[in-house]
Amino acid sequence: MSRWTRPVHPQVPNEPTQLAMAAVLEIPASEVQARGWPHWLLLGIRDHSAVWESPWTPGGTIHALDDAGGPTVDRRGFLTAGGGTVAAAIAQWAIAAPTTAHSVTGRRIGAQVADRFDSRLDELRHLDDDLGADHVYDDAAAEVRLIKRLLRDNSYSAATGRRLFASAAEASRLAGWCAYDNGDIATAEKHLHAALRASASSGDHTTGAIVAAFWANVRYGSTTAPDPRSALDLINGALVHRDRITSPRVLTMLHIRRARAHSLAGEPAAAYRAIDDALTAYDNGHPADTDLPSMYWVNTGEIHQAAASAALSLHDPARALEHFTAAATHPDPYDAEKEPRGAAIYLIRKASAYLALEDLDGTVETARHAVELMGGVSSARGNSALAKLLSDLSHRCGVTVVKDFLDLTG
Repeated sequence: MSRWTRPVHPQVPNEPTQLAMAAVLEIPASEVQARGWPHWLLLGIRDHSAVWESPWTPGGTIHALDDAGGPTVDRRGFLTAGGGTVAAAIAQWAIAAPTTAHSVTGRRIGAQVADRFDSRLDELRHLDDDLGADHVYDDAAAEVRLIKRLLRDNSYSAATGRRLFASAAEASRLAGWCAYDNGDIATAEKHLHAALRASASSGDHTTGAIVAAFWANVRYGSTTAPDPRSALDLINGALVHRDRITSPRVLTMLHIRRARAHSLAGEPAAAYRAIDDALTAYDNGHPADTDLPSMYWVNTGEIHQAAASAALSLHDPARALEHFTAAATHPDPYDAEKEPRGAAIYLIRKASAYLALEDLDGTVETARHAVELMGGVSSARGNSALAKLLSDLSHRCGVTVVKDFLDLTG
């Protein structure tokens, strides 16, 4: 065991040894192959963590928030959720009852505390845009712990309690998104599952729909085991309650994520139909200043970026480039200054579309812009996408423009 776990030059058991160990632990051989060493070993741990098994009640939510965001948790030991767990979560969310009783113990807090959390979370969202997830994760997790402590130890009205649960949902959603952007999918899912619980306790279906949309992105966006089907379970589960979703931009986002999931499942008709639904929901909405502050980034340009990404996944680079161009030239364009990380990722995808069409000049020019935008912004997703593009370009290193770019980027 010490040979396998030592920090310097650990040895990896050979495949027959790993399969023998898996047999002892009653772990399928397919999981050994899919997860790799040592990650499959975690399946031997009978994890009864609060995030997955607490009751869907306000008390259970507080326990789950503590389990997902506690400062002493070893996040490397988390397992990603299975598709059945995800489907069960969205089903439980749909029927869970919100908090109705007010707390009567501890110091009394009022609506002004919830107002302050709204402001703090708005600042964290924009800091994530400016700096990247690596800088913001710890702050978001700290917000989760603070709100959880207030919910547990203080007294408040039922209305204030619901707002605090909604704030807990958004803080945990943001922590989950930051973990995902850092490449830690298992931690992301712990936070997002806790966020979905908190949204149920708040009784706010719009907040829950936001969490479902971001969790869906994590499910289909995994570079190791993408699962568009469970992503669609989350999105469709939220859309069942569309009449209770008060934000047109949240509905737009759900359709955008539905399009991406269908495209990654290889379903072009459903993907492009979802884009049409997104445009309809957005056009039937109201001005941004009357919608949720957290949805500031949803506009027509964002829809075209999603349509382009879907087309690229469906191996239609020409159509993808049409939408990438529309995202920048539409009267309601995608704003790269608001979110340089997202803009860089979209530019990398655009460069990949040029590369698929053998337009190397377009590829390199677009990739250069992406590299400039990524400077100073921490994002494992962006770094991974760029590494994939550079790897693909290395096969054309005999072309001068490509060689110069590869030399520039190291």
